[in-house]
Amino acid sequence: MTIFDEREMAFENKFIHDQETLFKVRARRARLLGEWAAGQLGLSGDDAAAYSRRLADEDFSAERVTELIDAVERDFADADVDVSRHRIEREAERLFHVARDQVMSQ
Repeated sequence: MTIFDEREMAFENKFIHDQETLFKVRARRARLLGEWAAGQLGLSGDDAAAYSRRLADEDFSAERVTELIDAVERDFADADVDVSRHRIEREAERLFHVARDQVMSQ
């Protein structure tokens, strides 16, 4: 194996690791956003946990964070919860950083 092959393999391994980390961060962010949104919706206990899991499942099928935010916005509108889309976006961004810190500290 040449040095170029070794470098290529190292870059591929780093890419795989980075993608796995991003997946974990997104999953954690979705769960945290679900917990926050559940609180805004007045859910607690098993209902809050189920909501958070549902939101995380939606995030795995979503291609962009906007779809996750759309889901929360729809749920808030359906429940007459007065929280703006901008506030949801800010919370999702904040929780992304929290999730990243949590995943990186493991």
